[in-house]
Amino acid sequence: MTENNSIYFDSLGLAPELLKALTEAGYTKPTPIQAQAIPVALAGGDVMAGAQTGTGKTAAFALPVLQKLLPLASTSTSPAKHPIRALILTPTRELAIQVEESVKAYAKNTPLRSLVVFGGVDIKTQTPHLKTGVEILVATPGRLLDHVEQKTLTLGQVQMLVLDEADRMLDMGFMPDLKRILALLPKQRQNMMFSATFSNEIKKLSDDFLTKPTLIEVARSNATNDNVTQNVYHVAQRDKEALLIQLLKEASSSQVIVFTKTKLTASRLSRSLVKHGIAADAIHGDKSQKERIEALDAFKAGNIMALVATDVAARGLDISELPMVINYEIPSAPEDYVHRIGRTGRAGASGVAISLVSDDEEKYLVEIEKLIKKSIPKLIANIASSSARQPYEHEERAAKPAMHKASTTRRPTSHKKNVDPWFYQPYVPNTPKADENANNDSNNAFSKKPVGRNQKSPVATLLGGFKK
Repeated sequence: MTENNSIYFDSLGLAPELLKALTEAGYTKPTPIQAQAIPVALAGGDVMAGAQTGTGKTAAFALPVLQKLLPLASTSTSPAKHPIRALILTPTRELAIQVEESVKAYAKNTPLRSLVVFGGVDIKTQTPHLKTGVEILVATPGRLLDHVEQKTLTLGQVQMLVLDEADRMLDMGFMPDLKRILALLPKQRQNMMFSATFSNEIKKLSDDFLTKPTLIEVARSNATNDNVTQNVYHVAQRDKEALLIQLLKEASSSQVIVFTKTKLTASRLSRSLVKHGIAADAIHGDKSQKERIEALDAFKAGNIMALVATDVAARGLDISELPMVINYEIPSAPEDYVHRIGRTGRAGASGVAISLVSDDEEKYLVEIEKLIKKSIPKLIANIASSSARQPYEHEERAAKPAMHKASTTRRPTSHKKNVDPWFYQPYVPNTPKADENANNDSNNAFSKKPVGRNQKSPVATLLGGFKK
C-alpha cells in the first residue's frame, strides 16, 4: 500500500475522544505505517509491522489499543474495574516512559488508565499505582516479571499484547523473559509486533506468538530514512574530539545526540565538551534512572546542546524534530547504525547524520553500507585547531621525551635506609671471646678483622661442628 495524502485520522474509524486528542496535539493525517496498521488492528487481526524508526509506530498500535478498550472503560474507583487488558513491552526504560506518555496523551479524554513500570527504581514506588488498577500497562520485561513474582499484578485478563522494538529486545537477550511472559498470558488475545528491522530471529519470534499476522512494511527492511542526510568524515582517532568540538560549534542546530560505544567514553567526552564551552551531558547504563530522566528533560528543554549517549539510548529516545546525530564511534553491528540515525528525520522532518570513522573502523563502515545498500558520501576533515584535543594526549606527548631521556641515563641509587649497624656485622661464632666482644659498642664491630681464609674457626655444634 502506498501513502495516500487524502487519508485523515477521522476516516480510520477512531472514536471522537481519540480524534479530539489527536487534533489538540496537531495531528490530522496519519503516517504510512499508521494508515496501514490501524485498520488491520481495529479489525482484530495480528500485525507484524516493519518501518524505519521515527515513522510513528507508537500511534500505530496505541490508537487501536485505546479504541478497542473504550467499550470496557469504567469510571469506577474500584481496582477490580480496571484490570490490565493491554500489555505493551519495550526493551528500554526510556522507550517505555515515552510510549506511556503517548498513550496517556491519546487517552486523556477517556476513563482509561495507563501506567509504566521499569527497572532501576525501587519497585515499592510502583506497587501502589498498580493496586489502583490500570487497563494499559507499559513495561520492560525484567521489571514486569519482578512484579509477577511479588504478586503485585496479574495478567490473566490481557486481551492485547504489543512488542515494540522487538528486534532490540532480542539483541538485549530478552528472549527467555519473553517466553516466560507469553506463558502467563491468555491464549486468546490479539498480538502486534513492531520492529525497525526484520532478521531471521525476528521472523522466528513472530512464528512463536503471532497468528496469521498481516505483514506491513512501509520501507525496505533495514533501510534508512530518505529524509536523513548521511555523511562520513575519515579522521584519525586522536583527532576525533577536536573535529567533534568544531562541528558542534559550527552547527546551527540547538540539539545534537552524540553516540559512543562505551559508557566510559560517553562520560569522558561529555566532561570535555563542557570544558570547551558546550552544554553537554551523558546518558548511559551506569547512570541512575533519576539522572537519565533529568538529562533527557534538560535536553528536551534546550538547556543541553549535546547529549552523549551509548546504544542503550539509540532506541529509547524520541526527540521531536531532532536535527542532527553524530556517531563519534560507529557501531560494530550495522543494524545499530540504522537505529542511531533514526533518532533524526522523524515524522517527515529532515535531519543530518554524521559519522567520524577512523582507520580501524573502516571495516564496520563497509558492513553498514552493505546493510543499507547505499554508499555514504565521504567528506574531508579540515580541523581548524588542535587545541581541543583530548587532555590526556597532551600529557602523553609531554611525558614521552622525559621517559626517553630517563632511559639513556644511569638510574639513581636509592637512599640507604636507617638500619641498625648490627645487621651488617660479619658472622662471629658463639665463643667466650665473641660473647665478650658482643658486649662492646656495636659500632666497634666494623673495626674487627675478619677471619682469614686459611684460618680455621670453630663451628657451632648445632651445625655439626667439633665439640670443645
